[in-house]
Amino acid sequence: MRYARSSRDLHVVLLRAAVFFAFASAVWALLPLVTRELLKGDAAFYGLLLGSVGGGAILGALALPRLRSGCSADGLMLAAALVTGGAAAALALAPPKGLALLILLAMGGAWIVALTTLNATAQAILPNWVRGRALAVYLTVFNGAMAAGSLGWGLIAQEIGLSATLLASALGLALSGLLVHRINLPTGEADLTPSNHWPEPILAAQIAGDRGPVLILIEYRVAAEDRAAFLAVLGRLSQSRRRDGAFDWGVTEDAADPDLIVEWFRVESWAEHLRQHRRTSQADADVQQQVRAFQRPGIPPVVRHLLAVDHPRRPMS
Repeated sequence: MRYARSSRDLHVVLLRAAVFFAFASAVWALLPLVTRELLKGDAAFYGLLLGSVGGGAILGALALPRLRSGCSADGLMLAAALVTGGAAAALALAPPKGLALLILLAMGGAWIVALTTLNATAQAILPNWVRGRALAVYLTVFNGAMAAGSLGWGLIAQEIGLSATLLASALGLALSGLLVHRINLPTGEADLTPSNHWPEPILAAQIAGDRGPVLILIEYRVAAEDRAAFLAVLGRLSQSRRRDGAFDWGVTEDAADPDLIVEWFRVESWAEHLRQHRRTSQADADVQQQVRAFQRPGIPPVVRHLLAVDHPRRPMS
């Protein structure tokens, strides 16, 4: 969960998924009623509609490689939102049964395009060590948006009717698709392979893995004219430190030495800090290299590892 809270790229994917599926769930939730009341169909025709969605999904999957070569992930998500919204609006007008099958065919293609685009993006931005757990968060958001959306659209349909509800969901898909289109999906081009560039800590004695918390201090010496630029780059480390295991992070300065700036972060245990060494990616290492570029020449940063000490309790008198 700490990674999910701290990864901005994952936040974008979760937001885009929640918005799309919350509005798109209206068609799935109301399709049985649409079949009976608007299309005047029976159970067999409802099965045909679902089959049409499945057929559209197959065609969409076959066309997806060509679509990806000519359109960005954000463009595909916008197109999927507009097509799904158009399908909802068309169903609200009670079309003939044959046309309804074609509408659901198009919606099935849009559905698989959106689902595959979000799934692929989520997997591309996640490192191996946390991919399974982070994808579980993504699936929770997906299923939660579908469940909450279905309940919400059902309650709305009770109040304003089927057609008006479908039109509302269509409008929501179109507007939300256009609005969140500006929040670009991450490209997944960052190098997430472990960098293994952190040296092993120098220890006076063996440390138990469960001992903690651990406070890590990194002392930098930066010229006054580079201070603002240094702090801007250093701030980018906050996300990666928290994402890889830190539960707290900050920057302090020495009141008696203006050139001395200390980055600090805390992790729960010594074993967790050692795992941080293995989790740091090449992309994180590149940012850390940019930070160290501001260090005064000939003076390497000083790293300190401070362990919590249990205070002996005074006996009760």
